[in-house]
Amino acid sequence: MSSVAEALHKTASELLPAAGEEAAQQARLLVCHVLGLHPSALAAQLHTVFPAQYQAALQACIRRRLAREPLQYIVGEWEFMGLPFAVREGALIPRQDTETLCEAVLAKVDGGRLLDLCCGTGCIGISLAVLGGFEVTLADISPACLKLAAQNAARHGVRAKVLRSDMFQAVGEGYDVICCNPPYIPAGELAALQPEVQREPKLALCGGEDGLTYYRRIAAGYAAHLKPGGLLALEVGQGQAGAVLRLLGGGETKKDVCGVERVVLYVKGEGL
Repeated sequence: MSSVAEALHKTASELLPAAGEEAAQQARLLVCHVLGLHPSALAAQLHTVFPAQYQAALQACIRRRLAREPLQYIVGEWEFMGLPFAVREGALIPRQDTETLCEAVLAKVDGGRLLDLCCGTGCIGISLAVLGGFEVTLADISPACLKLAAQNAARHGVRAKVLRSDMFQAVGEGYDVICCNPPYIPAGELAALQPEVQREPKLALCGGEDGLTYYRRIAAGYAAHLKPGGLLALEVGQGQAGAVLRLLGGGETKKDVCGVERVVLYVKGEGL
């Protein structure tokens, strides 16, 4: 019988074709998922016997990963802003890049009514509710995403309003903050994305021919829903910040940890 440490080593070796240099890290996460362990508890189990009854489940996870299914969908959960969020197929996976948006909002606004448009898992709005005390509305066109967002809100004790809406179509007025991480990948670039990203919903990825379709809709519609002096905070793709600033007629940008202009901020009625 193998130890947990030996199972980790074997899993990492098997994951190499899909995970590359991240194989060891992904092996740890898969083993913890199968054993029901928090990663912080793994070290204490390394020299114990890997339970035989979990071997089939681990091999099933490895097969899914080798088929290039995203790790996040396999483990069913991912951390964002230090908080765990349920993640499943049909919803965009939370990413560290998007934390830049949350950090920018927290630095500029002290609570109030907040709309998380194109909410997906709800990670933006829920994180801001937990960390910034915002009263949150979660809006998305996808019923599956809204169900997942509602589950994540309940998990974190957030009493969010959950609203099905095609962008602003069913959204009310009077928000202090509108946040959005819209689809922004140009249609012609979708086929070149990593296989794992291609498993995420196209509805959450494709931003039209030039990647700016949803920013045009936001620029045309946000003013009716945002209070004077309210903050519009948008995630943007690499190289898109300038075009989005022009659509809004002003604003400022924030860079992510890689130095990419990742967020555009615009205050209604004010030059920044």
